[in-house]
Amino acid sequence: MDRLDEMAVLVAVLDTGSLAAAARRLHRSPPAITRTIAALEHRVGARLVERTTRRLAPTEAGRVLADRARGLLDLYAEAMHAPAEAALRGTLRVTAPVVFGRRHVTPCMLAFQAEHPDLRVELELADRNLDLVEDGLDVAVRIGPLTDSGLMVRRIGTVRRVVVASPDYLTKHGTPIVPADLTGHATIVAFSRGGLLEWRFRAEGGDGGAQRVVRLTPRLLVNDIEAMLLAARSGFGLARPLSYQVVEELEAGSLVRLLADYEPAAEPVQLVFLGGGMMRPVVRAFVAFGVAYLGQLGVVRG
Repeated sequence: MDRLDEMAVLVAVLDTGSLAAAARRLHRSPPAITRTIAALEHRVGARLVERTTRRLAPTEAGRVLADRARGLLDLYAEAMHAPAEAALRGTLRVTAPVVFGRRHVTPCMLAFQAEHPDLRVELELADRNLDLVEDGLDVAVRIGPLTDSGLMVRRIGTVRRVVVASPDYLTKHGTPIVPADLTGHATIVAFSRGGLLEWRFRAEGGDGGAQRVVRLTPRLLVNDIEAMLLAARSGFGLARPLSYQVVEELEAGSLVRLLADYEPAAEPVQLVFLGGGMMRPVVRAFVAFGVAYLGQLGVVRG
């Protein structure tokens, strides 16, 4: 058990990126975390963690060991909780962004509940990140980089910002070839008050951090995704939703994907939840189910 505990500490350190965050997750002191990592490095005879200017990072040996450790810890958790998960009861509280939740998390929740009819589910859809502790939530779907390193994370896939327009609009107004061409087109911009009216693209021929900024004079500003897509399908102009929001439209041909060579880096889609040894069986079961169900969808493959 002591050696299994060492694996859990290593995974927590690498997941959170700091000794302090790992200590908070595991409810221990930072010195205790430091001693455990040192003992593990001594046991395996290799350095597992390197300090960078901003966070801790795994060495190659640390990355390999952590990957194997996650599998061992998952098997152990499954063995320990299998009897309790045979008949899940109680309440599961989940939050997700509005459109992603409506289109994809809701079917996932219905499928999960069909397997566990004694379970009560509460799904809260919101485009702001709710706090799991303060709002009494068990699991959240988060899109984009995470700011709370104290949460457990299971990656589902990725999505991208994509420029789209209707075939009718392109027939009448032409197809933009490079981002600079957008200045001659009508645009539909999703906005929040005080937000910048610009779209950012990857610079030509570059996979690094270089970006090209296109400042916009939108024909339509709207704070609702469905309204933005309705306008785009109607031929009103070019829009820039996340890729998962237009999967059906792209497949049906009612919208066309543009400027794919200049799309910025993909954004991660993740399930986040509170960790620790006292995780409720229903949370553990839903996370495993959600990763499998949502991860196989084309909507989270960029």
